[in-house]
Amino acid sequence: MSGRDSSRAFVARPSDAEAWIRKPDPIATSAAKGDVYTARLTIDVTPEQRGRIKVVAFQRGLTVAEMLRELLAREFPDKAGGAS
Repeated sequence: MSGRDSSRAFVARPSDAEAWIRKPDPIATSAAKGDVYTARLTIDVTPEQRGRIKVVAFQRGLTVAEMLRELLAREFPDKAGGAS
């Protein structure tokens, strides 16, 4: 019989969501790609729109996350009035 993997523990929803959202992000100690993107953005899209986004990302040779990061960087540059 296989035992339960103790490294995959269930994480409960925070009791005070507003305080949890405002909590500052931990400072990353390494510059690995996974450490750079620590915030998650969730949006609601229709299944059809999700499919179209996935197809376009595949056609461009990107992941959906990479494509959307590029789109957001273009639309919301770091410096006002300039592209990054």
